[in-house]
Amino acid sequence: MTASRVAWLDDSAAPALRMRRRRAAAEASALLAIAQRDVIKLIRDRPRLAVNLAFPVLLIAGLGGLLQATVGKVTGLSTITLAFTGVLAASLFQSSAAGMISIVEDRENDFSRELFIAPVSRLTLLAGKIAGESAVAVSQGVCIVAFAIAFGVRMTGLQVLGLAATALASCLLGAAFGLATIAALPNQRSAMQIFQFLIIPQYVLGGVLVPLAGAPRLLGALAWLMPMRYCVDLTRAAFYAGSAGYARVVIGGPVLDVLVIAALTAVLLSSGAALFSYRERVR
Repeated sequence: MTASRVAWLDDSAAPALRMRRRRAAAEASALLAIAQRDVIKLIRDRPRLAVNLAFPVLLIAGLGGLLQATVGKVTGLSTITLAFTGVLAASLFQSSAAGMISIVEDRENDFSRELFIAPVSRLTLLAGKIAGESAVAVSQGVCIVAFAIAFGVRMTGLQVLGLAATALASCLLGAAFGLATIAALPNQRSAMQIFQFLIIPQYVLGGVLVPLAGAPRLLGALAWLMPMRYCVDLTRAAFYAGSAGYARVVIGGPVLDVLVIAALTAVLLSSGAALFSYRERVR
């Protein structure tokens, strides 16, 4: 092939390459704009911010302290630390999932229809929502870690890195769970009512405050059906790795937890995105 032929091919491919780059830049800009909108909404919604921070503190300091005389004696562990690891994972999961309820609100005020006529893909729009709610959840998680340290929970740099990795997994699974759940519901009122019904059992059967080891057979079997329990178990595996209490608080193991979280996230995201796109097309 001659040099002139190569130069002609490069020149002919340049417009298509520039178009792909502009398209990618537009998609990234839209994703960041939607994520930024959710973060700004949280900053402006001070009652929601206060409740989201006060509830984990109440569970860690209140119930965590009360359980020391019972659960603490059985496990030989600090129940405040135990509650912290469970509440951190549960809060990240719940915050990301609950934040997806704004999709229903956007649908009711036709904001989602305005988004869908924008020159970006629907997957980018949903990815922006997930990124925004995950950022909101992570900011709350940082505050929970700071509160735990103030309550006497000690952690090393490796434990902090482990918690950061499990936090991302908890946020992604929570957002996927919220998307799949909320995409099937007709309005915001139904979403709020049914969502609470789906979340509260996961706090009980997810081992958030009390480890699931030694649970009755029926409850133990039901616990395996709770998506949140895998986030809690993975978070505790990262925090208690190498310690004497690891076997008393980690049930499934990190390998199983990662596999289940990855599979559930993929299934829930794909089904939720498909259902939500279908609902918007037939409106």
